[in-house]
Amino acid sequence: MDKIHKYAIEIFYSEEDEGYIAVIPELPGCSAFGETEKDALKEIMAAMDLWLKTAEKEGMEIPQPSMMGMGFLENVMKSVKIPQPTVA
Repeated sequence: MDKIHKYAIEIFYSEEDEGYIAVIPELPGCSAFGETEKDALKEIMAAMDLWLKTAEKEGMEIPQPSMMGMGFLENVMKSVKIPQPTVA
C-alpha cells in the first residue's frame, strides 16, 4: 500500500475503560485502546493500517480523508471532559 492516508484521529479518556480510546470516524469500526494517549495513538495507527489493508484486499471502497485530516502530517483531536460548575 503506497498511498498515504491522512485521517483525523480522535483520542479521549474513558473512565469506564480506565484508559484512552482512539477512533478514526471515517473508517467504520477502526478504534484502539491505550493506557496513555501515546499508546492509544500507536495502537490506532496499527489498526488503521490493518483496516486499510483489509479493505483493499476485500475490494472495499476506501473513504477519502475529510478536509479536517487533509494537509496535516498528523491531526489528533483531543476530547476532554470539563466539569460543570455546581450552582448553589
